[in-house]
Amino acid sequence: MNLNHRQQDILQRVRQTGSVAIEELASQFDVTPQTIRRDINILCESGLLRRFHGGAGLPSSVENIAYPTRQVLHHEEKRRIGRLVAQHIPDQSSLLINLGTTTEEVAKALVDHADMRVITNNLNVALLLSDNPSFEVIVAGGVVRRRDRGVIGEATIDFIKQFKVDFGIIGISGIDLDGTLLDFDYREVRVSQAIIANSRQVLLVTDHSKFGRNAMVRLGSLSEVDMLFTDQPPPAAMSELLAQAEVQVFVA
Repeated sequence: MNLNHRQQDILQRVRQTGSVAIEELASQFDVTPQTIRRDINILCESGLLRRFHGGAGLPSSVENIAYPTRQVLHHEEKRRIGRLVAQHIPDQSSLLINLGTTTEEVAKALVDHADMRVITNNLNVALLLSDNPSFEVIVAGGVVRRRDRGVIGEATIDFIKQFKVDFGIIGISGIDLDGTLLDFDYREVRVSQAIIANSRQVLLVTDHSKFGRNAMVRLGSLSEVDMLFTDQPPPAAMSELLAQAEVQVFVA
């Protein structure tokens, strides 16, 4: 899904202020309230905003967008990110890969590599990569989350702690403008933290819609990441934090 410039501006305003009023936006953009309502509806149907009477605000910090919706949301951007990440992963590497639709696009882009060793708690990633006969794919044990085939729980964390890999590839639900990495499920967050702790280099993969997005569980900080792969330059405040932490930024 591609947002037009006005829709992107509306989304950015909500992230800065917390909410917007339809009449106020119509005046600012010099369009009819009906036009703004259509924009708001598109953003709400995509899970990026939440409607209330007379305006819109940030989506819930408690619950993520449904997995089927996330699969199609910004799909082309995620595909570009996946291809760019694959260019930075040499053959014969060892990887830890977590849950998420963007990490699944990375897996698709890695299928043509050779002699990889991959540990994952994402059954979708495992199925994708097991098509390559030169790969060894190891699935972490634990509880399978039906909605997205993610594996989570204490057994998952204990399993991941057995390894030390070349690259940890993680997706995220949101990045606060202060550099905090955010997600919705504390059990999923603990698995991602184990991946960060047991990877020599941490690659964060996320499309631009996660910049400034709200979620209730703290995963960590941008300073714990070595490389950020995205599809648009981050906001200025976030770019400054990335530079201070010496995080390499790659824009697909």
